[in-house]
Amino acid sequence: MKKEYYLLLIIFLLFIIYLLVPSATTDTKKEEREEKRAVFISYIELGNYLRGKDEETIKKSINDMLDNVKNFDFNMVILQVRSFSDAIYPSSIFPSSRSVVNNEGDELPFDILKYFIKKAHQKDLELHAWINPYRISNDTDTSIISKENPAYKLLNTSSVKVIDNIGIYYNPASSEVESLILDGIEEIIKNYDVDGIHFDDYFYPKSNDIDSTDYEKAYKDNNSLTLQEYRLNTISSLIRKTYKLIKSYDKSILFGISPDGNINNNYNSNYVDTRKFCTEEGYLDYIMPQVYYGFLNSTKPFEDTVKSWNNLITNNIELIPALAFYKTGNIDNYAKEGANEWVEYNNIIAREVMLSRELSNYSGFALFRYDSIFGNNLTETSFLEKENLKNILSK
Repeated sequence: MKKEYYLLLIIFLLFIIYLLVPSATTDTKKEEREEKRAVFISYIELGNYLRGKDEETIKKSINDMLDNVKNFDFNMVILQVRSFSDAIYPSSIFPSSRSVVNNEGDELPFDILKYFIKKAHQKDLELHAWINPYRISNDTDTSIISKENPAYKLLNTSSVKVIDNIGIYYNPASSEVESLILDGIEEIIKNYDVDGIHFDDYFYPKSNDIDSTDYEKAYKDNNSLTLQEYRLNTISSLIRKTYKLIKSYDKSILFGISPDGNINNNYNSNYVDTRKFCTEEGYLDYIMPQVYYGFLNSTKPFEDTVKSWNNLITNNIELIPALAFYKTGNIDNYAKEGANEWVEYNNIIAREVMLSRELSNYSGFALFRYDSIFGNNLTETSFLEKENLKNILSK
């Protein structure tokens, strides 16, 4: 009798397990994420709408920008909070930014980043803090750098370089510069409820000798080390340390970069090891390549390029292609035979989104930039592009 009892009990337990296994399997499946629909708000927009204005006017402009983003069915803002070794928020490290005040270092009217985050979250919008880690100025005039800027005390040292016809940049190979950047990121993530930290494509500036002293020291220790390898390792170090810093503080904060859409350029001029980031863990949560090409671009056609990016990814990072809304209605002189595509067609962005959605690593898209979509100087083609994009977002 006992044997029969235990046999029935085993059969019953196996039946229960059988019922539970399918639901458990379903629960562990990767949930479908909401499509990221991001818009870049750059220092140019901040200058146009906020610079030198009073608090009431600035807040109204911020509210209007975020309303436009939300009403168009976007759900993510990439806000440029540090464009030139400066800050749109009260910082103990960087001076106030000329994108929001008349002169670098002027008193901020209020905490603009805090207000942006508060209003964005009220509208269920993510806000990612966009940083240019190395750029100090687009001008070579050092007199415009305030004494409050950490770049000021590094002038005439190997940590800062004035590059003719380009601007002023931090030396990426400087350990002091790397620490400065990481300290700045830590200040943001500790003091602000940001959803992410974002770097764009300004990594190594076009300079043959910005890091020559540092490379020479490294070469003495390893005479097989090429300059390209050294620079790739330098940028990878910053990316890895940034990721580790962010995750040690809050694992929910995302970290992403927006590199050049031309993969080869990242290796030959910007020195960004995108293949490493797309195959190894511990560097990024998402990659947002600037696939700023049309379908008829004879040098880098959009379809081939975005698929190449998708095929790079073998780890768990997400692909969020950045698309060139700013080109709508304009001639693209770099596209060769496809130069007139953005003038002749008005559904390019919508088609690019639809195509990208079919990619295995796709998580969303981003548009560069706000004024190209919501500004006052849109072409007729841009208006039609907006309508065609809106149609696919509302479905």
